Amino acid sequence: MDKFEKITGIAAPLPLVNIDTDMIIPKQYLKTIKREGLGVNLFDEMRYDQDGNEIPDFVLNKPAYRETQILVAGENFGCGSSREHAPWAIKDFGIRCVIAPSFADIFFNNCFKNGILPIPLPQEQVDILMKDAEKGANARMTVDLENQLITTSDGVEIAFEVDPFRKHCLLEGLDDIGLTLNKAPAIDGFESKMAQERPWV
Repeated sequence: MDKFEKITGIAAPLPLVNIDTDMIIPKQYLKTIKREGLGVNLFDEMRYDQDGNEIPDFVLNKPAYRETQILVAGENFGCGSSREHAPWAIKDFGIRCVIAPSFADIFFNNCFKNGILPIPLPQEQVDILMKDAEKGANARMTVDLENQLITTSDGVEIAFEVDPFRKHCLLEGLDDIGLTLNKAPAIDGFESKMAQERPWV
């Protein structure tokens, strides 16, 4: 998993509430077990018309937001089904951080497991960031995980909280498999010891 330390990039405003996982990545794209290739279908039904053409008014289709790395959204982001394809699609598009007043629990947890930083903030602070994101590509926002600080293009600083263990995993690029592999020497030692002490097992 890619490490997350600090990103400075374009933030896209998506001021919609209750964005569910089917809106993030529709069910017809859930057949794959690969994490790559889903970014093109992120927010598919909002990005494309029935003929597959881009809808110009959708934020991620606008030239200023095609390289978005940060998404500022409304409350209850990621609600609905528990599909892990949702954070896969978000990350594959290039978004590494989602900021919203609240998140659905399963989506929130899945973000950390896939190298995405979800940041819940009070509505009044999200409003500040949303307004900054509306400025387009010339207004770049910085998210500093180490110092737990968001800085707007105007220099406004907003602190955020994050679980220390999850912070450690993002900074080190550790998913569940990576955490297990970190314990490989201890696991190997235990297995060798058991092979000697209990060879019949």
